[in-house]
Amino acid sequence: MRADWPELHYDDWAGTCAALHLWVQIAGKYRLARTPWVNHSWHATLYVTPRGLTTGPVPDKGGPDTGGYVTLSFDFPDSRLIAESSTGARNSFALGPMSVAAFFAQTKDLIASVGGDPSINGKPNEVPDAVPFAEDTAPRPYDAAAVARFHAALISIERVFQHFRTGYLGKSSPVHLFWGSFDLAVTRFSGRDAPPHPGGIPNLPDTVTREAYSHEVASAGFWPGTPGGPDASFYAYAYPAPPGFADRTVAPDAAGFDKTLGEFLLPYEAVRTAADPEAALMAFLQSAYEAAAETGGWRDPALECDLGIPGVPRPVPAA
Repeated sequence: MRADWPELHYDDWAGTCAALHLWVQIAGKYRLARTPWVNHSWHATLYVTPRGLTTGPVPDKGGPDTGGYVTLSFDFPDSRLIAESSTGARNSFALGPMSVAAFFAQTKDLIASVGGDPSINGKPNEVPDAVPFAEDTAPRPYDAAAVARFHAALISIERVFQHFRTGYLGKSSPVHLFWGSFDLAVTRFSGRDAPPHPGGIPNLPDTVTREAYSHEVASAGFWPGTPGGPDASFYAYAYPAPPGFADRTVAPDAAGFDKTLGEFLLPYEAVRTAADPEAALMAFLQSAYEAAAETGGWRDPALECDLGIPGVPRPVPAA
């Protein structure tokens, strides 16, 4: 099997995955606390890098009495969290077995050491029975090899998501990692308003959820799995879900609709073991989008285009 599509079973690294999810939340909450609000919470997300995950530049003083930026980056090959400031300051600490409370304390110290403001909201989002970071003192494992496999999968998935994104001329989200639910996602929009979302997501204000789902979407993503739930999987859903959406058939054959989650699911393992993983994933993304847009009555050929090619501008229709 290809090394860029490694095995990734949730049960094999459940403890490390749960810890990493909370550590990533801490980094994401730093970006959230400092960045002006962007529609659908796009200002709060993290991004895949060749070495891990990053906040990107976060507006912060970045040094004594100066305006600037601070970036937090997970470097998975070296097992470190790195902070860098626009003043040139740089510091890091080692990732390894530790409690969430210890990671939280070290992260705050790290941000301060490069001149940033480490004050953030100290409670996890989108997880049930959330324990404040500073009070989560239970020992947590850290399996660096499992994290490396997760990162390798993210790189391969992100590449396909980015290519899929080029086939739509309407409003589309960046490809980014939402740290609350710990999923890499890309979303297309119809351009129409959506009914108010009912909310009710654990430890997430309903005002945030309703702003995120203020407009009709066809969304797809990947998450590494959950305790007692699906293994690592790709998902696709529509909000609001149109009549007939759940009855559609999406590709490839391993994909199916999960009535409990209200989403189409495609096991990561089915993609990983496919003869052409990229083609299998692209088929899922495209067919799920078509299911949402067609049953929702908003598929518009004028908003669709061929997938992008490096260095080739899109043709502009004659006036």
